[in-house]
Amino acid sequence: MRNSLLATFAVVLAGAASSAVADNGLEPPMDLLASQIRDQGFKCDKPQNAKFDASQSKPNEKVWVLQCENDTFRMTVIPNMAAKIEKIGQ
Repeated sequence: MRNSLLATFAVVLAGAASSAVADNGLEPPMDLLASQIRDQGFKCDKPQNAKFDASQSKPNEKVWVLQCENDTFRMTVIPNMAAKIEKIGQ
């Protein structure tokens, strides 16, 4: 009984920790960002990298720099709204 409680607690704790990492922008959701770019009419072939830009981000406005094979984009992601997308670089 004690082992099953410990195992359940460990699973719950691991889930909460991974959710907190994603919510804080520490785990780049590269494929999700690339999908959002494409949904909004931009071309993003083979996403290469996604970096969280803490200096440009605000509460409820996360800024990411997404590098695709063909272009690089700065995305401002706001919950329940379309992302603000800027082509940068190339």
